[in-house]
Amino acid sequence: MKIRDYVVLGWDQLRRRMVVTALCAMGIAIGSAAIIVALAFGESITHYAREQMNSFLKMDEITAFPGASVSQGSGTAGQGGDLTEQKIELIRQLPNVRSAALFRQVDYANFIVDDTKRGSLQLIGADVSKLEEFGFELGQGAFSDQDNAIVISYSALYDLYDTRLEGLQAAGSGDAAARDRRQERISYPLYQKQLTLSVYIGENDGAARFAEFPVRVAGVLQKPEGTEGYEGQKIGYVSLGLADRIERAKRDANGAGGTVQPYLIVKVEDPSRVGETEELIRKLNLTTQSNVRYQEETNSQFKIIRYIFGGAGLFILFVASISIIVAMTMSTYQRRRQIGIMKVLGANLAQIRNMFVVESALLGFIGGCVGILFSYWVIWAINIVLQRFAESDEILFIDPWILAVGLFFALLTGVLSGIYPAIKASRTDALTAIKRE
Repeated sequence: MKIRDYVVLGWDQLRRRMVVTALCAMGIAIGSAAIIVALAFGESITHYAREQMNSFLKMDEITAFPGASVSQGSGTAGQGGDLTEQKIELIRQLPNVRSAALFRQVDYANFIVDDTKRGSLQLIGADVSKLEEFGFELGQGAFSDQDNAIVISYSALYDLYDTRLEGLQAAGSGDAAARDRRQERISYPLYQKQLTLSVYIGENDGAARFAEFPVRVAGVLQKPEGTEGYEGQKIGYVSLGLADRIERAKRDANGAGGTVQPYLIVKVEDPSRVGETEELIRKLNLTTQSNVRYQEETNSQFKIIRYIFGGAGLFILFVASISIIVAMTMSTYQRRRQIGIMKVLGANLAQIRNMFVVESALLGFIGGCVGILFSYWVIWAINIVLQRFAESDEILFIDPWILAVGLFFALLTGVLSGIYPAIKASRTDALTAIKRE
């Protein structure tokens, strides 16, 4: 017998027992749909969680620090871990590296603009021209590497203090109005404005000393999404040349002192390549830091969710397999005369077994196809709830490989459930079956 003959015989038998076929297929469909929804749920959450982590924790970035210069007494041991230009160029040429740029934490600085507004910034020295390669987007202006330019975050436009309120408070009038104005969060236009940065450099006879650095706002970063009421940290990105000038001013004021070492941020094309790229950077005798462990922890947590839903689906398939075994075993008793006649006409044991296995496989295939439809309906309903009630733009999705897995388990359930009835049918004695019927 050919495979086509087995399929035709199996399909004919399934049509003869429509109620039993529908009940068995429904059990398999629910089980396979549960597996598909579980995998889709885990895959969707992992995908969106990875996107959120990448936007907040920069999962595709590696921070490299000088690694071998270790202080020992009055000197330092080894210079091989310095962050040299040669190492930086070598890192930029590594596979999977999109960009690499130097950064340096400078200091907090107060600034005054238009002689009346006062604010503060965390100054960071950087290769400003490369900020765009690291995902920074401008709302106004352009990135500039000039020593008298600064690029500020969107949050720096808020919470500026009006120095004219000090006169009102000193006069003892308008206190309530002054407090109300200070509590209002109104952005102040700083683009193309001249800021006078005031950086603390030390003390002289108990009095604090500050150095002033005039800069022009060359650009304002775009407003972060989903940050109503809190726009993030107030940061000002200045050139590495200006950062060096500030450091020199602090050293000159305090005498001999240490210098804040720059660090290199490496942008990797694919977050999954961060680990191997980090290993290559460490071979240059540099210390590295990344957020790969957070991603690994998150993946392990989502695996638990997948196992729970997948286990529920497998349990449902197990229950469905019992119903298939019962149905197919009953079918062998009902079809004893047919089996006996087939044996008398020359059908061997393998053909009898194959006929029942193919029949149960067809039952599993039908249940798997119905389960795919069920899973799409369930995902569609969940997405409607998320969009309407949770006001979420994130939706669940089903990857094609998940459908293949669900259909595979449905077929596997059908085949395994048909093995026992197939063996039992093949052992039926032909003459006894014909005589009893």
